[in-house]
Amino acid sequence: MNRASEVHSAPGGKAAHVAMVLQVLGADPLWIGTAGGRTGEELIDGLIALGIRTQPLKVVPGTRVNLEIIDKQGCVTELLEPGAGLQGKESEDFFSACEKLFSAEKRGAIVIASGSLPPGTKQTFYAELTELAHRAGHRMFLDTSGAPLRSALGSRPDFIKPNRSETESLTGKRIVDRTSAQRSVEELIRLGAQSAVISLGHNGLLWHRGTGQGVHQAQPEEVKARSTVGCGDATIAAFAYAAAMNLAVDDTLRLAAACGAANCLADSPGRLNKKDIHRFESGIRVERIA
Repeated sequence: MNRASEVHSAPGGKAAHVAMVLQVLGADPLWIGTAGGRTGEELIDGLIALGIRTQPLKVVPGTRVNLEIIDKQGCVTELLEPGAGLQGKESEDFFSACEKLFSAEKRGAIVIASGSLPPGTKQTFYAELTELAHRAGHRMFLDTSGAPLRSALGSRPDFIKPNRSETESLTGKRIVDRTSAQRSVEELIRLGAQSAVISLGHNGLLWHRGTGQGVHQAQPEEVKARSTVGCGDATIAAFAYAAAMNLAVDDTLRLAAACGAANCLADSPGRLNKKDIHRFESGIRVERIA
């Protein structure tokens, strides 16, 4: 028997974490996603309470709950409920809602699509969503893996951010050092990404800005993490914010690496402290390697 000393609930999910970080950085994000049952209501209520705009699509399956258990030694155990498949036309309805939203936004925006797909959703969903965003004049920043990512590469997403294992699965090649990481990120560009970052954990970020744009690496300081859940979400949020603000290469990488590091210290995923971000930025080394 294990008794918890404290219990905290917070809105979660990759897109929610991204929205929270964007808000901390000073953006005004709009979260759009499915929400079902009482947990779906709690998710939306939690985002609204944080001041984040939402456009939920109510669905029949209940939104899942994920548990993050942190013991006294700081070891993190995650218990992730299986996602429920969408029913009837719910997937089509969500796609239609995105199409309407993209068309209504006349300024060039950045769409950030995050996470795995609900069971039963066609694997080309992100590819079609990318094409939809491009037709409306928007950029697509994509954070997913496996078949949905492989399919989406044919639609040339503007930015992808797989981690080491996700990249190895996609390219079929192991990443054992910086040279192999560089070859892998170059392969992601050849496969269709217009820009790609590989997150390498404590070894930082490797960013290929696109054909003819060079490869850069950001190396953060060592951080004793409270939890690493949501660090990738914080990173892609920072890249999107930097792109919207037209930040320089070095500033973009410092911000992205700093947000990933600051998330390690946050009370919950996505709830970053601006002081931590600024503190980490000053200690991050950026180097062009190709």
